[in-house]
Amino acid sequence: MTQQQGLKIAVIGGGSSYTPEIVEGFIKHYDQMPIRELWLVDIEEGKHKLEIVGNLAKRMVEEAGLPMQVNLTLNRREAIAGADFVTTQIRVGLLEARKRDEHIPIQHGVIGQETTGPGGMFKALRTVPIILDICKDIEELAPNAWLLNFTNPAGIVTEAVAKHSKVKSIGLCNSPINFQKFLAQQYDVSEQDVLPEFVGINHLHWVTSALVKGEEKLDELLDGGTTYTAKNVPTFGWSVPFLQSLRSIPTYYLKYFYMTDVMFAEMKEALEKNGTRADVVSRVEKELFELYQDVNLKVKPKQLEQRGGAYYSEAAVKLMTSIYNDTRDIQTLNVMNGNIYDFLPQDASIEVNCVVTAQGPIPLPPQHVPNHVKGLLHAVKVYEELTIEAAITGDRGIALQAMVHHPLVPSVDVAEKLLDEMLEANKSYLPQFFK
Repeated sequence: MTQQQGLKIAVIGGGSSYTPEIVEGFIKHYDQMPIRELWLVDIEEGKHKLEIVGNLAKRMVEEAGLPMQVNLTLNRREAIAGADFVTTQIRVGLLEARKRDEHIPIQHGVIGQETTGPGGMFKALRTVPIILDICKDIEELAPNAWLLNFTNPAGIVTEAVAKHSKVKSIGLCNSPINFQKFLAQQYDVSEQDVLPEFVGINHLHWVTSALVKGEEKLDELLDGGTTYTAKNVPTFGWSVPFLQSLRSIPTYYLKYFYMTDVMFAEMKEALEKNGTRADVVSRVEKELFELYQDVNLKVKPKQLEQRGGAYYSEAAVKLMTSIYNDTRDIQTLNVMNGNIYDFLPQDASIEVNCVVTAQGPIPLPPQHVPNHVKGLLHAVKVYEELTIEAAITGDRGIALQAMVHHPLVPSVDVAEKLLDEMLEANKSYLPQFFK
């Protein structure tokens, strides 16, 4: 990364509705991270969206008066060649595949969610081979680049890249940055004044400490039953006695494990009435792309926050800026376990606070890991490892083991039915299973 020349950044999945947020971040942080070339890449099926979003990005950069060249391309290799950072925000199979991931499990009496349970498993099976293919291009054309992945399921993808490529990669999620903002708002302080501690893996973490200006506020938050949520997860409240005995604040994704019956009932009702979250997102995206086409729009529209992934891009830009400037600040990232958790494999992906340096993130061991969360963490991690292996080998037996051993799948019989139906529904995206 040469400070004088400016940076080259490639955004894979540049036609995403999230792209205006990352472009806004690049504009805001231009003084700390001057970008010479921004390449937005997509595939043929996403060409129309890429052109709409790309033209908005160009208008945003022009409005800001910055010498940043925005390039749109369907040629991934052209975009990656010589890049300093590559970010991935792809959805293999588009929103139609997400609908199937959510609808099919619900019809079998199982939670249908895009990153958790059978839906998350199939998103991973479709995504891992594509991401590893992108990694081959990075190894060849930009061997010094950092890959920042916020393609879901982020933890599984991060682990697959670490195990099966030589690319320097870090996984990102918007859930930790959402909690940080939530905590700052609760106490009316700046985000720099709060330091939450996260224990766990992606979409399965617990907040075990909440420092506000150096003072521990966790007990106060637990006693008040204070929790946070996101647009894509229903807002049912937690049991206060449960939170107090848990001694930590669970991420909203843990509702699928701790309140399975209530969450399933809500999903089933939603599917029957107006569709699952995928159906809602389809409608929101349609509205967003209509907005993006307005030639007078030259900034990120406020409506993008309704999309459900708010602050993903802010987290990504913050991470890039910190690596580029060697800031050594603390961010919550998906990295390899090493010796942080002795109950998980060393090559497992975990979500933990890290000090961010120019050489990459250095994970910080949590002060305290509640004993009663270790079992669930271990069980889900085993499912994740099996899913990665199945994605790469196309082995149906390993895929069945992954499905059976996910805590949200109730029996072998249900797992077999789900696996067969979901493989068939995803046939065009999973050639490794249909040799």
